[in-house]
Amino acid sequence: MSEKTVFAVNDMTCGHCVGTVRRALEEALPGADISVDLASHRVEFTGDRRVGEEAIREAGYTPEAA
Repeated sequence: MSEKTVFAVNDMTCGHCVGTVRRALEEALPGADISVDLASHRVEFTGDRRVGEEAIREAGYTPEAA
């Protein structure tokens, strides 16, 4: 079982942002458990932390340790 990574992504401001971050993580980490919550600006996922962080950055957002 993979460890869960949690990031705060405070520059997610709408439903479109949530979808963009989710799709980026799904592409970078196929089969990962992914949770993206707009209200708390939290993103949680299983899989390689560095790969997920880079996917979020490449999608145009700023992941921060949560």
